Amino acid sequence: MTTDEASASLIVPARALRDIVGYACMAPSVHNTQPWSWHASGNRLELSADPWRRLPLADARGRNLVISCGAALHHAQIAAAALGWEPIVNRLPEGDDSTLLASIELTSTEPSPDSGEELQAIRDRCTDRRRFTSWPVPEERLRHLAATAEESGAHVMLLQDPSDRVRTELLVGRALDLQSTDEPLAAEQRRWVDHSVRDGVPGVVIPANAPNEVHLRTRFGSGHLAEPDRDLEGSDGLLVMRGAADDKLAWLRTGEGLSALWLRATREGLSVVPLSQVIEVDETRERLRAEVLQGMGTPHLLVRVGWQAISRSALPRTPRRPQDDVLTL
Repeated sequence: MTTDEASASLIVPARALRDIVGYACMAPSVHNTQPWSWHASGNRLELSADPWRRLPLADARGRNLVISCGAALHHAQIAAAALGWEPIVNRLPEGDDSTLLASIELTSTEPSPDSGEELQAIRDRCTDRRRFTSWPVPEERLRHLAATAEESGAHVMLLQDPSDRVRTELLVGRALDLQSTDEPLAAEQRRWVDHSVRDGVPGVVIPANAPNEVHLRTRFGSGHLAEPDRDLEGSDGLLVMRGAADDKLAWLRTGEGLSALWLRATREGLSVVPLSQVIEVDETRERLRAEVLQGMGTPHLLVRVGWQAISRSALPRTPRRPQDDVLTL
């Protein structure tokens, strides 16, 4: 029997497949829609997009949906390696028009050297929208996070120039304003606050933001999470995740890079908040591309990185769909 034949005949235990998918489904997703489905057979996992969970108004092209699935794909790769399975990924095996985004072939191997830390980072990762502290994030840390994302196929630009940062903040504010005055879109966003016990964004993790502070506003409006340290001024890192194209493969790699960046940040005690509003609005996305990126690539996502106060309590965990809803064996 050849090596390829032996690999093809390998049956990965159902428990291992469930564990890998369980970790994959802890990935971040837009509005916590968790827009993915998994199928397992033999030594293979297949990841598909769930088009019924796409946000039809905020995400007409499915960019955020595919980025979310890309994050789950990377989580799956990290979990598989940590649990002793080497993942070999084939992206878009049926082309752009299929909902099948990736297949993962698993072969037995030794667990990754820091498997415990990697799995713990997946468990610890969360979206903490509270204000960052005034502690600056060193440039070398931000560049390391950007490099980590690029190792997973993403392209990242660190925004350091003060004029670029100000321009970007203004564009974020402009996108928020435009979306807030679009009532059908605003209603779509509100529906995902306290959506259910298995998905959506709980109101208890949304800060009670001051409406005139652009960098504290969220697309979900004001929530129930108290901010006791509102005197602190933010000095966060700001990164733009971009691609050479604005297509499904580029979005998938951006999602993988986002996951890699986020898990590394979690292990280093940093907090990450993705911002997609400026990308969702045609006007602000084009201006970000032309005025900030200087036409170098297409922006897919804006990411903030900063420190949360050590004294702050842990956030409640956002809900997750039951595994039987997302995995077929």
